[in-house]
Amino acid sequence: MKYANWGINMNNTKKTAIILLHAFVGWALCGAIMGIGMSFTSELNAQIIHAIGAPIIFYFISLSYFRKFNYTSPLLTAFIIVCFALFMDVFVVSLLILKNFAMFESILGVWIPMACMFLTVNLTGLFINRAR
Repeated sequence: MKYANWGINMNNTKKTAIILLHAFVGWALCGAIMGIGMSFTSELNAQIIHAIGAPIIFYFISLSYFRKFNYTSPLLTAFIIVCFALFMDVFVVSLLILKNFAMFESILGVWIPMACMFLTVNLTGLFINRAR
């Protein structure tokens, strides 16, 4: 029996799932940094550790993605990952956990790590693609 084609290209769905899985792992690790950090130290120290740790985490995640899969350009990959992280921060962290949007007022806690993530993923992809 042949299955109906609902207009979904399973190859593209698999590729999308792979990049979103990489983004989710990075976002979860960053959340762990903040959660564990705030348990053991001040919020400021946790934000500093997060700002340093986020690019390191996303360097290794993007290294894995670009070496093994490389479905999207470095710029598009960086855009997708940062948009995913922002989406999860808004809907999971802000709305469900904190129940406010105060975290987005913190340049050190949100915006510097997001910018560093974007740059790290983009530059890692460019270097990996150039090396090929």
